[in-house]
Amino acid sequence: MSMLLNARPNEAGTSAHDRLYRTLRGQIMHGELTPGAALTLRGVAKQFGVSMTPAREAVRRLVAEGALTLSSSGRVATPELSNERIEELAALRALLEPELASRALPRAHMALIERLQTINGTVAEVVSRNDAVGYIRANLEFHRTLYLRAQAPAMLALTETVWLQLGPTMRALYGRLGRTEPPRHHKTILAALRAGDEPGLRLAVRTDVTQGLRMLAG
Repeated sequence: MSMLLNARPNEAGTSAHDRLYRTLRGQIMHGELTPGAALTLRGVAKQFGVSMTPAREAVRRLVAEGALTLSSSGRVATPELSNERIEELAALRALLEPELASRALPRAHMALIERLQTINGTVAEVVSRNDAVGYIRANLEFHRTLYLRAQAPAMLALTETVWLQLGPTMRALYGRLGRTEPPRHHKTILAALRAGDEPGLRLAVRTDVTQGLRMLAG
């Protein structure tokens, strides 16, 4: 992880901050950090081999995005979401992601469907290894690859912010579900894409992205 500091001297500052921000953001989104995990600026700076300034700026941005919480005492941690908050974020996924999938459908050529099928194979592989982080990463890659075809960057950015806030909770959910096989709704999504079935695609995506979360909130 010290590779973050391999920038040339005139790239230090912003480059170090951006790289650290992207790395931490990915870790949180993919569930590498559990709910309520505490972080310190000094610990972040030491772990990634950066000075306090980029560590402070990266953490500040993640707090603003809801990926980290900052208490009145200055404690920084990953969020521990209430049932109401999980329900709210699940509702946002149910609104945003079927719409993204619907917008992607007219551009869902065979090469995209084959790419999604390959990613779904990776999902199955990591599930068989009981790799929670690998599962979350591959699952989000499946959805992101589809949604990029929607050509709706503002909507995708909002969706990724929701994923970011849910990352640690998704890790906890994975442990509770005890998955032994990939999400069955991915096959339904692929079938709807092949058939050009827009209502079926919306339903499959909505079910896929909310079912587990609603069970956790229940």
